[in-house]
Amino acid sequence: MRAQSSGPASGPHVIATVPLGVPPMWAVLERRLFDALDEAWRAFAARYCGPDGRLIYHGPAADRDGADDFYEAFFNWPTLYQLGGADDLLDQAKLHWEGVTAQLTELGYLVEEFERGYDWFHQGESMLLFYGICAADPRDERFRERARRFADLYLPGSANYDEAHDIIRAPHNGAGGPRYGLQWEWASYHTDLTSMRPFGLPLRDLPGISQWADLGDPNNAARMGAAMSERIGRGDVAVNLAATSLAVNAWLYDGDDRYRDWALRYIEAWRRRAEANDGVIPDNVGPSGQVGELHGGRWYGGNYGWQWPHGLYSVGAAAAIAAVNAHLLTGDDDALAIGRDPLEAVYRQAIQAAVTETDMSISDRWLAELGDEAGKPTMLVPNRYDDAGWFDFQPPQLGLPVWLWHTSFGHEDAERLDRLHKASGYDWETVRPFRNKEEAGHEAPWLAYLRGVNPGFPEAMLSTALGQVQRRMALIDADRADLATIHVHHWQRLNPVLTEALLQLVTGTPQVLYNGGLLPTRLAYFDADRHRPGLPQDVAALVDSVRPDGTCVELVNLSLSRTRTVVVQAGAFGEHRIDRATLTTSGEGYPGDPRGYTSPPISESEQEVTVGGPRLLVELPPGRRIRLDLHTTARVRAPSHQHY
Repeated sequence: MRAQSSGPASGPHVIATVPLGVPPMWAVLERRLFDALDEAWRAFAARYCGPDGRLIYHGPAADRDGADDFYEAFFNWPTLYQLGGADDLLDQAKLHWEGVTAQLTELGYLVEEFERGYDWFHQGESMLLFYGICAADPRDERFRERARRFADLYLPGSANYDEAHDIIRAPHNGAGGPRYGLQWEWASYHTDLTSMRPFGLPLRDLPGISQWADLGDPNNAARMGAAMSERIGRGDVAVNLAATSLAVNAWLYDGDDRYRDWALRYIEAWRRRAEANDGVIPDNVGPSGQVGELHGGRWYGGNYGWQWPHGLYSVGAAAAIAAVNAHLLTGDDDALAIGRDPLEAVYRQAIQAAVTETDMSISDRWLAELGDEAGKPTMLVPNRYDDAGWFDFQPPQLGLPVWLWHTSFGHEDAERLDRLHKASGYDWETVRPFRNKEEAGHEAPWLAYLRGVNPGFPEAMLSTALGQVQRRMALIDADRADLATIHVHHWQRLNPVLTEALLQLVTGTPQVLYNGGLLPTRLAYFDADRHRPGLPQDVAALVDSVRPDGTCVELVNLSLSRTRTVVVQAGAFGEHRIDRATLTTSGEGYPGDPRGYTSPPISESEQEVTVGGPRLLVELPPGRRIRLDLHTTARVRAPSHQHY
């Protein structure tokens, strides 16, 4: 076990000497986005929250579904703080977590501050706020204690975990242990559940129920509900893999091997099942540890599994989260197989067709992401599987393979992205103005930028983000909803905080895996003067190149009079070493003779400094910039939560 996490020293000290000249537009837009987000989260909190941080809500509480939606309204606020958001944003995020936790306890959703029992497709969403707070302030003992207590709910000896069969005992689980069955709202699964109609029948083998309309018969609806409770509501399911983030988060505090060992053991159990199923991870395991036990031997059919309702969207996300977690724990690229194999399984079944001409369960996101190119033939992959084979063809969700590539930077994962690019019928360089629930989806133009073929991406992406913040603020201003009748998704649809653009440009990292991923960023920053995470005021950062052994980043101080000092760290958890840095320098001559109408040419040269640790301290005088080519070695140190 390690001692509780502590930040390493600042590292060598370098001073930026290159005059800024004309401020780059990306830097101006980036700082404007920070300012806009600071204004926006305050407006959201003032409009929708009480003084104790809880959301103002007068509606009913569902039986089991809904707790995640309360937390999701703030899911990326700690991330914004870690990037350089307002000094008081972290305390505000904690206030909302505490307030919402008290609120949900009163509504009956939580036991001792944790979900009583629900599926990990949704629990993973609800945990992002918590994970973000832990990463942003690992010295807060209250959250450290919670991190360990929550992870303990799944370790050997807990009610949730069956050691003999290496399973989590139920699809719905939490502080109350295994919570068998499903929500009472589905006791009669009928045609009035219109939001579920696009996903079809949950079970396809019940006599007399072969199409959605058959659920209009009350007897059929009751039979379907009872069968769902008995078969879908018991045993282990693949989406439970997202629970491993609880253990890894606890391990990142002090390296307690109990958490590491359980996470790896549980992931390995699912990897073995995938190997026995031709590499495709099954979605269900029965109470006795047998795949397909509750589904007539079928490897598909479990809750939030391959057959219903989302398929790859849920199973693939949980597998990718587990893959990233296993890699964090071991540093072994082979650990990513559990996330790679489901993708390859569906990619082998790909077809070429247009989104507008293909029936799919989730089309609205793709119409927004592809815009006017949605009518062009492109690569579509099956998201689901039933007795008839693969179906529900949609464009590949790029966030999953991008995270595997971001984790390994290996040839195999880069080649996979190349294949997706070549098979795509839409332009990977276009930045389209949309914001989906995950606040993701702009991976293609970002990848094109990192490959040097989309130079206008930073300005386009930041401008798009600013436009989306403006729209959210306008929606908040126009909101006249009755708080006694609003849907619990209301707040997340209005959350004006956006971090996808900043994660990509500032840290070289894709948006977090939304169903419960941790956030091992490529680079991290600390304000050396204020001893807190994130970029200092006036400072902008742009990662414009990444490779397996290095990262290139430009830092700019837009201030006219204040020196800023920033610590650049390789890896969010301090796990990588900066061996050396090649940096830009400038000689004398600027600003030149005041009698001149123009400034003299700015000359640049390079010098190399030895670093030999995870951090480099960069002093940025007013109006100066520096470009750093960081030559790194991966996984030299055990990952841990960092502070400064």
